[in-house]
Amino acid sequence: MNDYHFLTLWRLTAPLNEVWDTLRDVDHWARWWPCVREVRTLDPGGADGVGAVRALKWHGALPYTLTFETRITHIDPMREVRSVATGEAEGTGVWRFETEGDGAITVVRYAWDVHTRREWMNKLAPLARPLFRWNHNYVMRRGGEGLAAVLNAHLVECLDSDLPPAAIGKERDPRELREARARVSHDSHR
Repeated sequence: MNDYHFLTLWRLTAPLNEVWDTLRDVDHWARWWPCVREVRTLDPGGADGVGAVRALKWHGALPYTLTFETRITHIDPMREVRSVATGEAEGTGVWRFETEGDGAITVVRYAWDVHTRREWMNKLAPLARPLFRWNHNYVMRRGGEGLAAVLNAHLVECLDSDLPPAAIGKERDPRELREARARVSHDSHR
């Protein structure tokens, strides 16, 4: 298996509550996120959404799809959603939400610690890892663009970075996220 550690940051000109509501409505992601091909709810979870299980089928720019199930493990309303994934990709995801300034900008950070389970991907990883990373970043950029469009907002910034390796499921030190963002900002201005 091959481990990947991604951080995506979206900055949008949309109110936090609208961004939160749209991202929490996973059943409708395929309406605005072009790379989401299918979402099936397998378990709705509790009233707060914790325990919800969904099967998602993804297709990026490269000629393959990934299908995996996600289970929501924690929700802190308007601040954070944590999940675990099992299937062709396995690991943990953490969505974090905050606002900047007077609340006109909503910042969404997604940290994705994942490993692939498809044999062909693992065999090709020594050569194709940069392509797999690029494809992940493509998927996330399309998500940010789709989210902005459905909210009639502007995607001010979309940054993607590989994070330093961490054990799957471990809490990330906020300094790592800031350092990763700084690296991406620096690299994008070269």
